[in-house]
Amino acid sequence: MLNAYPDSIGGTLGDIIKFLQKPELENVFQSFYILPSLFNTDLDRGFSIIDYDLNELYASQADLQELNKLGIALKFDFVLNHSSVLSPQFQDILKNGESSKYKDFFIDWNKFWEGYGQMTDEGYIQPDPEYIRDMFFRKPGLPILNVRMPDGKEVPYWNTFYQEIKYQNIDAQDLIRAMDIQYTLADKLAETVNKALSEGMKPSAIDFGKFNRYRKKIIDMLESGRKYLGQMDLNIKSPLVWEYYEDTLKKLAGYGAEIIRLDAFAYAPKEPGARNFLNDPGTWNLLEGVKELADKYGLTLLPEIHSRYEEKIHENLGQKGYMIYDFFLPGLIIDAFERNTNEFLIKWINDIQEKGLKVVNMLGCHDGIPLLDLKGLLSDEQIQKLIDIVVKRGGYVKYLHGKKNTYYQVNATYYSALGEDDSKLLLARAIQIFMPGKPQVWYLDLLGGKNDYAAVEKAGPAGHKEINRTNLKLEQACKKLKKNVVSRQLSLLRFRNSFPAFGFDAKLEVLNSDPEVLKLCWEKNGYKATLEANMKDYSCNITATDKMGKIVFNFR
Repeated sequence: MLNAYPDSIGGTLGDIIKFLQKPELENVFQSFYILPSLFNTDLDRGFSIIDYDLNELYASQADLQELNKLGIALKFDFVLNHSSVLSPQFQDILKNGESSKYKDFFIDWNKFWEGYGQMTDEGYIQPDPEYIRDMFFRKPGLPILNVRMPDGKEVPYWNTFYQEIKYQNIDAQDLIRAMDIQYTLADKLAETVNKALSEGMKPSAIDFGKFNRYRKKIIDMLESGRKYLGQMDLNIKSPLVWEYYEDTLKKLAGYGAEIIRLDAFAYAPKEPGARNFLNDPGTWNLLEGVKELADKYGLTLLPEIHSRYEEKIHENLGQKGYMIYDFFLPGLIIDAFERNTNEFLIKWINDIQEKGLKVVNMLGCHDGIPLLDLKGLLSDEQIQKLIDIVVKRGGYVKYLHGKKNTYYQVNATYYSALGEDDSKLLLARAIQIFMPGKPQVWYLDLLGGKNDYAAVEKAGPAGHKEINRTNLKLEQACKKLKKNVVSRQLSLLRFRNSFPAFGFDAKLEVLNSDPEVLKLCWEKNGYKATLEANMKDYSCNITATDKMGKIVFNFR
């Protein structure tokens, strides 16, 4: 499975199709996970979705049909927890207030917490400590975005992730029309206001000095014209949200989707006093309801969640029949290379097989290299060593809430995380294709992409993820196909994609070996594929035989 944004290579999905049509890519990929900037979105490189219409800058229905002609199945994101403030539903609320059809589509914070806390002077309920003691927060402070209604009333809405409020600059003529004041005074007031806004000051904090008598009217003008960006949490208790869920799944199926990645699903069920992340049984009820809808359209669900290994959430998902993401493998491979041991790779393989897990695995992806997930599988000391290694090689640590020791992921290209060593990248890819599951391949990993520090600097303080999201020109990507580390990866992926020994219904055996060597053998219907991966000198040997025992593939 290829994984990329629609503009990752060449700038459009059509250019990626041209890339996939190159002879070097023949029979390499069976499916394509296209990230959600494919749709009508505004923030977070696609994960703040306005609606699921195709983004006409990047893609067309004809592009999706062309991928179908290439025999490439499609995987798309469906964000269950939130929609953009620019979504038609939220814009209707901003326009019509309490008269909006969608007034309960999102979560009114005060309605949710009524009876569970105290109203503050700022107009929102502060929940009593016992009701939020165990609550999981993705950012500091209460997850609220205050929204101004047409009648001037301020309503706080639940906002787990990103938010931004923008105030529009004013000019003298705006003030003259609003307050019938002299031009020179209006010009002076506009200058004062705009300077304060440019410094990030809220209207209520502006010092109007001797002109304070105009303060209330100017603040009201600014507040009534404010604009929002952000991702607003959906109220899954609203029937309209479930209509939206079905309409979205139907639309994605119409685009040719086969697999739907459920993004941020664990945040959607909410109850006072609960953790409000992976609530039990709310989360499982939500998944069951979405699965019933997905089944109507022949879609396979892939719930996306980061949780600690020790919490066994991945096992719970697997036992309920869902495919799961293997967020453990990327860190385990780096650990194996650094400590020259097969120990935890074998432990994880045994876990997958004994628990009957069906996984999608990867090296890199659009996010970072997962670390939180490894807690309970690796020791805290081992995880910290991994952090130190990848940071030393130029990576950035992503901390939750900016707090030390609440690490989430390290942002780096996988090639750079491996020290930009071709032998390590090839060995990592070889191990990936022999691990249980369906291999997902980040386009930059395939092309040996290095950390993009210029992109991080350009994106600003929150731009750490851009280190591994470099957009390439089509000519650049095609030129990289001639690199040895790229062509050899393609050889491995083509083998994995076409050789009959692999699959969820095939047999995988871990063979006896020295601790620094991982030996795996896949077998199905007489076809056999064997890997010998050395974690000390980073060499590997792959041999594949057909039903007659004839060697049909050899890789060293």
